[in-house]
Amino acid sequence: MKRFQYTPLSRRTFIGRFALGAAAVSFPSLSLRGATAKPKKLGLALIGLGNYSDKELGPALKETEFVRLAGVVTGTRAKGEKWAADYGFSEKNIYDYATMDRLADNPEIDLVYVVTPPGLHAEHSIRSSKAGKHVICEKPMANTVVECDAMLAASRAAKRALAIGYRLHYDPYHIELMRLARENEFGPFMKMNSLRAFKIGLRNGVKPWRVNAALAGGGALMDVGIYANHAAWMATGAVPVTVTAQEEPKVRPEFFNEVEETLNYKLEFANGATCDVMSSYERSGNTFRAEAERGWFELNPAFSYRGLKGATSKGPLNYPPLRQQAKHMDAIAKSLIDGTTLPTPGELGRTDMTVIEAIYAAAKSGKRERVKA
Repeated sequence: MKRFQYTPLSRRTFIGRFALGAAAVSFPSLSLRGATAKPKKLGLALIGLGNYSDKELGPALKETEFVRLAGVVTGTRAKGEKWAADYGFSEKNIYDYATMDRLADNPEIDLVYVVTPPGLHAEHSIRSSKAGKHVICEKPMANTVVECDAMLAASRAAKRALAIGYRLHYDPYHIELMRLARENEFGPFMKMNSLRAFKIGLRNGVKPWRVNAALAGGGALMDVGIYANHAAWMATGAVPVTVTAQEEPKVRPEFFNEVEETLNYKLEFANGATCDVMSSYERSGNTFRAEAERGWFELNPAFSYRGLKGATSKGPLNYPPLRQQAKHMDAIAKSLIDGTTLPTPGELGRTDMTVIEAIYAAAKSGKRERVKA
């Protein structure tokens, strides 16, 4: 197996090279095999078999061209056996969280997808890198920037890739947003707003992990507000320089006693552009709008797995449906096979966490906070 050489990028260099989804730009080569070797589907192990794996990633892996499900890591052996039967991989490729380091001895598995709660991302990503596997980590990358740095350091030390599961990079509506921004068709998007909210409650009589601060890292901002932040990045090709934020009084303080329920915040960019966002576990909404001098772009719903609807000042947008997760896993696998640009590298996930940390700091201080590199 040919190992890639990883060269870390500064924040400024990363933003400049990667702005607006320019996947053809130069980025460290990540090659699994020589260019003359016949490509094959890479073997992937899912770490965590919760709802997202069950309802989205598993079905997507039945559609992928460059990657296949080859194993799982789960806390329930019977669940793993069912997955092995359903997806046709050997039961020897079922691991639990105590034995997952043995992935190092399994040549059938080239990469893993970490789909556990964010509070476990750093541990599971680092252990996987040390086991010699490439890693896709679900968003948000981790609970803190410090954890993101540890994850990136582990992947570099192991000479293995670390990508983030940003599925919307492969959705045609979001691709069009990036194209409009990149080609400056309407002029720079200067005024943006977004609402991403849904109501959560008990599941089978138990609080979900999303309201556990240690597992979730925070509330609605970490889970769904990150989509709005990332859309603003798509629309500007930039990271905000300052933020302001205010947490609304909690409607259910006894339920949200560890994390925020609703957060309003403003992203402020160096060129004067702004994005006003509400993220909430008590409201309902799924929108994004960006306005420029010569036109506008909007999505409603904006961030769902399917069924997105959009329009610009020129008229409605209509794209055929696709499974975003299949597209993003294929794109990452193809980049590993070919030794080309990682479409959504770990540095991108880290950058999003710097913005999230600044938003939480602003909500706590009541002051404008600077986004740190």
